[in-house]
Amino acid sequence: MGDVQKGLLKETEEDLIEKFGNDPLAVKVRVQLSEPTLTENASDWSRLNMELRRVLQAGTKPIQIPLTVLQTLPEALRQAKWDVSVTLTTSESGYSVINVVKGNDIPPYGLAIDIGTTTVVVYLVNLITGEIVDKQGTYNKQAKYGDDVISRIVYAVESPENLREIHQAVIDTVNDLTDKIISRQNLNLNDLMVAMTAGNTTMTQLLLGVDPRYVRLEPYIPTMNDVPSVPARQIGLHMLPEGLVHSFPSVASYVGGDIVSGTLVTDMANGEDIVLFIDIGTNGEIVLGNQDWLVSCACSAGPCFEGGGIAFGMRAMPGAVERVTIDPESLDVNLKVIGKIPPVGICGSGLVDCLAKLREAGIIDRAGNFQLEHSSQSARLRATTDDKEFVLAWAHQAGGEKDIVITENDVKNLIRAKGAIYAGIRSLLTMVAVDIDMISRIVIAGGFGNYLNVHDSVQIGLLPDLPEDKFLFIGNSSVKGARLALLSQNAWKEAAELSRKMTYVELSVGTTFMDEFVSALFLPHTDLSLFPSVEG
Repeated sequence: MGDVQKGLLKETEEDLIEKFGNDPLAVKVRVQLSEPTLTENASDWSRLNMELRRVLQAGTKPIQIPLTVLQTLPEALRQAKWDVSVTLTTSESGYSVINVVKGNDIPPYGLAIDIGTTTVVVYLVNLITGEIVDKQGTYNKQAKYGDDVISRIVYAVESPENLREIHQAVIDTVNDLTDKIISRQNLNLNDLMVAMTAGNTTMTQLLLGVDPRYVRLEPYIPTMNDVPSVPARQIGLHMLPEGLVHSFPSVASYVGGDIVSGTLVTDMANGEDIVLFIDIGTNGEIVLGNQDWLVSCACSAGPCFEGGGIAFGMRAMPGAVERVTIDPESLDVNLKVIGKIPPVGICGSGLVDCLAKLREAGIIDRAGNFQLEHSSQSARLRATTDDKEFVLAWAHQAGGEKDIVITENDVKNLIRAKGAIYAGIRSLLTMVAVDIDMISRIVIAGGFGNYLNVHDSVQIGLLPDLPEDKFLFIGNSSVKGARLALLSQNAWKEAAELSRKMTYVELSVGTTFMDEFVSALFLPHTDLSLFPSVEG
């Protein structure tokens, strides 16, 4: 086994756009109006409306204009000498004018936004060509209120001020990314005409400033699954004030719009083959099914696969260790670092790799305990006053001032995280009576999977022990689905249907998940028959 197949091919993504049809959620048209006279004295809006109907071939679809745009329309038309560019939102029900400015040939742009618990990613998308013009990502500023959604909910519900604060944190995160992009591209905020966000249920509610308290209280009910579209000015996003911010619908409290978005990208709901879709991040969400049925569940993996809660954890970026090899005799270490620069930390894929190599070298046992009797082999294996640790890179080899280490506590966190993911997979399969061999493909999404190694993932019991050709990695499926929905009315409509089609399985009901979780807290598992390639 080697690396996971890297992503949906670009052609496959473009094929999906072609399949659904290129019919974006906002359009921009340039129109030349006749100047009014004493004898041709139709109102400004009637004059513009008539020309828009002709250019758009609107038929019976209504074209509306909100008061905020209507208030500026007279001066906009006259200052432009009646040559104007008009931006409109589009839907099955009609059009709405959201901006009227002097005629220009700047294409319409949209934002595809992945609101992750740990990271936020923004794509700038040309709505005519579908091209991803620019992209930017960073940590979610909400992280200072907690690494996971539960911690953030607890903080948000303490007071109305806390809710406003944590809402503003994610808005500021998106705005900072957007500002960097438009600066690089020499655009202004009014060139950004529509946004599509995809995030888990809690992130979506916090983005809109909606109280999330009942997401974490039994019976775990979100405020809404279908999310209203709102003007950007209403929540403070940096874009055209009247431009709409759409959000993917959720399925349940712990299966959100990011998973609906990912399921849309996999196209698994339009085929006969049974597909297992896994989004591995702070929360591990899983969808199983085909065109006839879809079931989903969620399990808390914690932030370690995205670098959180690990002594030297970091995102997959230059300076992050992505591969580890350990000589079983000398315990010498060889590292592969993103960017080929001195290491400063270790990302999720590197942590998976490291865990497998520590076990293979006998440095840890199957429960993740460090075997200090091997410390005589190398000074890399050592005990501290607080923990036990293994040195991956000495300070003089690293990009910082300290030795880069992985600790026993790190290892235990990783085992719990991988155990939660695998237990979720096993629980879902058990509940719908599907054998693992019936699955045609396992599609993996999530930021750290860019460098994920199937062999090592199986070795530690993160992924099922299946042939390599059944695995496919599709990268950040959340933001890819957001782009797809921006560009296609039909794709956006299918997303709404997907959220209603998915059956959600609550893993906290009964003992199945907990039994599976406890069994998965070993490397690779207590039941080695589930991992014949490892047992062999």
